[in-house]
Amino acid sequence: MTTTTARTHRKVAALALGLAGVTALAACGGSGFEEDGDAAGGASGAPASAEGPVDLEVLIASSGDAETEAVQAAAQEWAEETGNSVEVRPAQDINQELSQGFAGGNPPDVFYVDAGQFATLAANGNLYPYADQLEDNDDFYESLRQSFTFEDQQYCAPKDFSTLALQINTAAWEAAGLTDDDIPTTWEELQAVAEQLGSGDQAGLALGVGRDRVGAFLVQNGGWWVDPETGEPTATQEANVEALEYARGLLESGAAVLPPEVDSGWGGEAFGTERAAMTIEGNWIRGAMRNDYPDVEYTVVELPEGPAGPGTLLFTQCWGVAADSPDQAAAVDLVAHLTTPEQQLEFAEAFGVMPSRQSAQEDYVAAFPEDAPFIAGAEYGQGPVSQPGLDPVLADLDSQLEQLESTDPAQILEQFQTNAEAAAG
Repeated sequence: MTTTTARTHRKVAALALGLAGVTALAACGGSGFEEDGDAAGGASGAPASAEGPVDLEVLIASSGDAETEAVQAAAQEWAEETGNSVEVRPAQDINQELSQGFAGGNPPDVFYVDAGQFATLAANGNLYPYADQLEDNDDFYESLRQSFTFEDQQYCAPKDFSTLALQINTAAWEAAGLTDDDIPTTWEELQAVAEQLGSGDQAGLALGVGRDRVGAFLVQNGGWWVDPETGEPTATQEANVEALEYARGLLESGAAVLPPEVDSGWGGEAFGTERAAMTIEGNWIRGAMRNDYPDVEYTVVELPEGPAGPGTLLFTQCWGVAADSPDQAAAVDLVAHLTTPEQQLEFAEAFGVMPSRQSAQEDYVAAFPEDAPFIAGAEYGQGPVSQPGLDPVLADLDSQLEQLESTDPAQILEQFQTNAEAAAG
């Protein structure tokens, strides 16, 4: 096993919906996108642009100074090259600020969009669909592109991503007499090693049971909360029932525990304090391990496969461009600059994100070999449920999943199915 080092990451706050219209203005070219005039946008199908140099505003939900400074530096480089001006501003409350901007018709030109909220923003006309204008758009991982596709149209460029993997405490693993040959590759093996690792003071596996953790088991069993193509609720399918029954079995057998059961707020804390020998978390755990638990040696491996094959969850954001921006051409050109493979690798070095471009994968893994299991998940990961109007239903699902150990999985799934169908009208 190799010891995993840690780097920072963040989860972008959910974006609030507002009202915006699509403005049709004259087309203007830019060095970072195609100038064929066929891309969707505005009533004319062309990006809006003001005459002369423009002033762009970029709003980000920053993880801290390192991210803010890196994005500001990249944007300033673009500004100097193009003769434009750009202000990158970290949001105090991105939900509120975007909501106010959309409602008032003056949103930032460019902003972070979380995949879980993307469809709501697209459905409400807040986003300018520019992805087809980007050169090498197909270089972005297909799974990430699908996370930002609404009604068969990709709107925006994925800026980075995270996936789930399995973290294993090296000392606990060796103390249990386990070797690399014992790394679990199936559900049965995961339960077996979790039971073997569990001892009086240390649980075998700390498992978060919200949809952003146990949802991986659904994917591994060929199921999902909704149909990925149509968005229709599919929660009551047998594959989903079996997946939640497996997760419940881990808890009932004692192979896994919920983080609060070992005085922890999340799986990373239970793992870092060594109250659990394994956990299932995303690559954001590296920052916590480096900053808070630097002496804990561990390795990361891909999640075990389920009966239907490999599966993990994707967490991603894109660079949104406002439908109301008067400077869409320049905004798209800025996004093109921010998403080059070279720039994405600089962001990875600066604040620990994984590039969304496939062409950056080889260099990224060479620089951060411990992240190879996370990167691998891009090929088979599932993005979040993002159908408009389902936020309250998903919040209720998370609440129900917290009671998974004492609640019939079929009951949880039936409640979600009923609520989701009602929300969909």
